Amino acid sequence: MKKLKLKELESRLQQVDVFENPKLLLEQYPTRPHIAACMLYTIHNTFDDIENKVVADLGCGCGVLSIGSATLGAGLCVGFDVDTDALEIFSRNAEEFELTNIDVIQCNVCSLPDRMSKTFDTVIMNPPFGTKHNKGMDMVFLKVALQMARTAVYSLHKTSTRQNLDMIYQHHTSFIRRNRRRPS
Repeated sequence: MKKLKLKELESRLQQVDVFENPKLLLEQYPTRPHIAACMLYTIHNTFDDIENKVVADLGCGCGVLSIGSATLGAGLCVGFDVDTDALEIFSRNAEEFELTNIDVIQCNVCSLPDRMSKTFDTVIMNPPFGTKHNKGMDMVFLKVALQMARTAVYSLHKTSTRQNLDMIYQHHTSFIRRNRRRPS
């Protein structure tokens, strides 16, 4: 697969259609192409967590992160979102880009952990921040992502949630360390 330059990826993501009427209660704010391209380019080129990997995009909306991941050679990228209107736009975008390594599931992300535990190599997301009527929703999404991912989670958050993120990270990594020490 030809290696894309950052500017090429950003240019492609600028072609992704987004919401005409975002639903504020669902905190539907599209991920800007520049931010999405920088995030995905780094994940791909620095950490090698996209190409040939099974990737989940939680709260995928219109699919900018999913389409970027699929464009960078994900083995499969699956977007998850509760909103059927967003998923219609997502599906049109996937068709427009002629991507076959992409799929979408309409569901409540909060109901995924048990059914999808450790199913994905990489989880990416720009979750709802919980600033409208769903306080703490970004932390709920993060906990779901940590359960779904085998290898890595990449998530966009407000800087004001850094302390909460640190606590979740400390708890999660200490849980992993405890479980690794157990004799088989």
